[in-house]
Amino acid sequence: MPSLFDIAAIGNAIVDVIAPASEAFLEAEGLTKGAMMLIDEAQAQALYKRMAPGVEASGGSAANTAAGVASLGGRAAYLGKVADDQLGEVFAHDMRAIGVDFRGSPLAGGPATARCLANVTADGERTMCTYLGASVELRDDDVDKEVVEGAEILYLEGYLFDPPAARRAFAKAAGLARGAGRKIALSLSDAFVVDRHREALLGFISGQVDIVFANEVELLSLFSTDDMTKAMAAIVELTAIAAVTRGESGSVILRGAESLPIKACPVEKVIDTTGAGDQYAAGFLFALAGGRSLDACGRLASLAAAEVISHYGPRPQVSLRELASSKGL
Repeated sequence: MPSLFDIAAIGNAIVDVIAPASEAFLEAEGLTKGAMMLIDEAQAQALYKRMAPGVEASGGSAANTAAGVASLGGRAAYLGKVADDQLGEVFAHDMRAIGVDFRGSPLAGGPATARCLANVTADGERTMCTYLGASVELRDDDVDKEVVEGAEILYLEGYLFDPPAARRAFAKAAGLARGAGRKIALSLSDAFVVDRHREALLGFISGQVDIVFANEVELLSLFSTDDMTKAMAAIVELTAIAAVTRGESGSVILRGAESLPIKACPVEKVIDTTGAGDQYAAGFLFALAGGRSLDACGRLASLAAAEVISHYGPRPQVSLRELASSKGL
């Protein structure tokens, strides 16, 4: 069956609010630097009032990856749940305006559209407080069969592994993709996700997933070890390809006995690391869907990640397609 999309991504549909913050502000708010914590709607409203002026944009991890694929000139689709409210309309408009196929009916009479409040310190580290709202109301009947079966790669966001209903949607999407002979990719998203669902994630990866994205902390947590060599050896026993990001040290791509180091692209100044992993996945998956080598996948992933950490916001501010062309990628 010919593909309609390079990537179909499923995740939490979230509007991001990103603002600069001091270490003192984090301490005063009781926030753990670099962590992501879930908050309720009242907490979200209170914290928002105390934050510095910032940038507001449609976000969510898998949605950011879909945006990156579109910026690279790829065919991207996104499945996520928003509410029938103003932020929901903004999210849908933003996705479609950048060329991402966004389907599904908004939630009426339930929680508001989700938002993530990201406070970014001077070293570029982001501390996130997330109100999940309508995003976790994704159900298996929101999974569009045509979209999933028509994508070269189905990309699943680990953050959405938490709600039981959303996990059932994951299972349905994975079944459709597998039945259509498509590849399935999963981002571990955050160590707190791994800590909460380690055994279920291990089972899902070993039974369904072809490509895993993780940073070092997430991978160590997945296998309950502090030995990176052991963790990397373990992940290749479960999945065909693993891409492990290592911050300024770059990344390493694993496939069987193959271990391919990828250098980080130089950045004049790191402004905000929000979205770095999302754009790394965008570059990697776009290249992989196009049949490129693992080395080419890694280099394009590194370039996409470098672009997004050079400014505030989790999505590219220039055409990744043009940037990649200028670098010969």
